[in-house]
Amino acid sequence: MKLTQRRIEDLECPAGKKDMLVFDEEQTGLGVRVTAGGRKGKMEGKSFLAQYRHAGEKRRVPLGSCSGISLAKARKAVQAILGDVAKGRDPASERKQAAREAKRKGARDALTLDALLGQWETLRLADRRERYAAEAVRAVRYAFAKQLDAPAADLDRAAVVRVLDALTKKGKSAMSSRTAAYGRACYQWAVKRGSLTVNPFQDLPLAPVAKRERVLADDELRSVWQATAGPGSFNAIVRMLMLTGQRREEVAGMTWDEIAPDLSTWTVAASRAKNDVAHVVPLSAHAQAIIRDAPRIARDNADEPELVFPGFRGPFNGFSKAKAALDKASGVKGWRLHDLRRTMATGLQKLAVRLEVTEAVLNHVSGSRAGIVGVYQRHSWSDEKRAALMAWSERVAAIVEEREAAGNVTPLRARSA
Repeated sequence: MKLTQRRIEDLECPAGKKDMLVFDEEQTGLGVRVTAGGRKGKMEGKSFLAQYRHAGEKRRVPLGSCSGISLAKARKAVQAILGDVAKGRDPASERKQAAREAKRKGARDALTLDALLGQWETLRLADRRERYAAEAVRAVRYAFAKQLDAPAADLDRAAVVRVLDALTKKGKSAMSSRTAAYGRACYQWAVKRGSLTVNPFQDLPLAPVAKRERVLADDELRSVWQATAGPGSFNAIVRMLMLTGQRREEVAGMTWDEIAPDLSTWTVAASRAKNDVAHVVPLSAHAQAIIRDAPRIARDNADEPELVFPGFRGPFNGFSKAKAALDKASGVKGWRLHDLRRTMATGLQKLAVRLEVTEAVLNHVSGSRAGIVGVYQRHSWSDEKRAALMAWSERVAAIVEEREAAGNVTPLRARSA
């Protein structure tokens, strides 16, 4: 049939059929597809297509609706397509490939670095410790703030190295290493899911991070203790860090239901411990006094944890400013709160406490408690932990009081009311 505008309008799909094809006698390869919705006298439900053979197989290329493109333009389009076929090309396959590429590019552009971090946090980090998840996402967003709205796939190795080098040059080599680790974990997760194909954080040439060895001297411990004599959560947290050697976030997040009724122990739940292992911390008389002095503040929401050392809203989090004020008041410089943990471990070593006991006090599962030893040796060291912490508490008391350590624990000067 030689196609004309009128003949196309008169085409109608036979009842019971999904569609029908009618080809033009004037232009080889031009056809009209009429679907079941196509009606006589209407152009709706009818579309042009080009048909040809490539490598012995039939190919078809949609050209558009008969109501949107004229018959003359459809014939010219078929002529162009057949011209490409004569040159050895396969227009139908090329269009499908282009459509796939466009779809991939759309998905790629939609997966910005910010969106990837959101997916990683929601889908992968949901079962990790809340602090790790928050810190990992925060660190990458902070370091790569300028790349957040760009496709995650556009972040290449050179850009990653530039950002991490900038942190290192600012004296933040530890932050650079942590950010690289977080980024590597995020991208590796995306690669395994098929969302990305390359991990730009893999095998980076990172600057070595100097291992911290800071241990506070006796006079520095004394100065810090004296400078935290006033009321307030931060002062209490610092003193508890000094006496127990536990991690800052664990002490700051201490709740009343983790404290034994007689104040003899503090149990850090596995969900709050860095290594996901529940930890019982024996409390010395000095540590008990700090907890006993902490005011119990009524909660606005009964579902919120009842914190022992709360901040203005939720756990105390104003560490940077409070620590700077403490440095000024104590005169002790170049130290971090985490150094109190190392200071206690060193102090226990001086008191001839066994390494296994010190690691139990610190809730370490590496070192002497790692591997096969950790699997089969299940002793809790509870009595030894208590003896060690009592001895260390007395040692701190002696330092603060500027006297020799006694055999029995003696009270430290209480914090001023």
